[in-house]
Amino acid sequence: MHKIKTYLQKHGHAPFIFGEGRISGYIGAALGLLSLLAVFCFLLPEWLTTSELREVYDEQFARSLLLLGLILSFSLGTLNIMLNGHKRLGVTAIVASGLAMVLGGTDIQVDAIGKTPYSLGLDWFVLALLISAAVFIPLEKLYAKDPEQNILRPHWRTDLGYFFVSHMLVQFILIFITASSNFMAGWAVSPNLQESVQSLPMVVQFFLAVLVADLGQYWLHRLYHVVPWLWRVHAVHHSSTAMDWLAGSRVHFVEILLTRTGVLVPLMLLGFAAPALNAYVVLVGIQAVLAHANMRVNAGWLEFILVLPRYHHWHHARHADYIYKNYAIHLPLIDMVFGTFKLPVKDWPARYGVFGKPLPDGIVRQHGYPFRKPVSESSKP
Repeated sequence: MHKIKTYLQKHGHAPFIFGEGRISGYIGAALGLLSLLAVFCFLLPEWLTTSELREVYDEQFARSLLLLGLILSFSLGTLNIMLNGHKRLGVTAIVASGLAMVLGGTDIQVDAIGKTPYSLGLDWFVLALLISAAVFIPLEKLYAKDPEQNILRPHWRTDLGYFFVSHMLVQFILIFITASSNFMAGWAVSPNLQESVQSLPMVVQFFLAVLVADLGQYWLHRLYHVVPWLWRVHAVHHSSTAMDWLAGSRVHFVEILLTRTGVLVPLMLLGFAAPALNAYVVLVGIQAVLAHANMRVNAGWLEFILVLPRYHHWHHARHADYIYKNYAIHLPLIDMVFGTFKLPVKDWPARYGVFGKPLPDGIVRQHGYPFRKPVSESSKP
């Protein structure tokens, strides 16, 4: 039994127990590594941070957050070494935070930030991971749909890899979307239509943007499930056998480009004002994480108006009756209109994943999966 427990702890699958030092170890190591990445952002802001996000936070906020991260990382790493027999997490925390300090820590001076052709969204990854984990991990523990599911459940490293890639390449995605929009603008833009849209009250623009985006995403999502090659791309997202706040990050890069282009280009061409688009992007960010979360939210009538965890969990269910159901991302009304709505009164799915042969493990092999020659036992929606 001791060997089994040791193996589970080593691979991050054992439940957390207060007093063992694993909680402090994981938090300390995570904060230490994120602090080190934040230092790199200070050292190379032109290449590692996005100009759009720098407009949202100021330098002093970033320095204060970095200081807090360094203090907590060193303290929690020390606590892990004192309490836990496996000290690699504590050592990782101390080494990472120490290296961050050696490189300059919060004292790094940032001069005028120059412009570069492109940059990696390292600051976006650090902030998004911090905020998402801080909000959803406690909520999933308080309102767990599956209380037995561990925070570090199997394949969490794979999903963290997807989270990293999608946030790091955010500017490349925006460049692709902008290029697509500019390509279509010459023949698809109607100045009169754009003026009409922009004349609407901002609240109306927001709700209209949600409706337009969900209509486009609904049909694209439906195509993912019925076109064989598109399904092989989308199957990556459905391959997760556990649902939580991190599972929604498991999306093939081809699907990211197709979906975000298919949704954002129409919104840009219709001329929605920036505040309405920004509000929509915030909704997408929250709902994408919430819909996959391991949270037992029984919201009554609200579940027929907004896509919440139970609704989207059934879309991911390994259940024959739900293979082609619940495509909507924001509004169940879209599924109702097109005949793909299905939601039990109270039940939740028991199993998740694809039918047939499982997909390969790991982000690299999963990205190569759609391009391999399909075999008869390959996964089915």
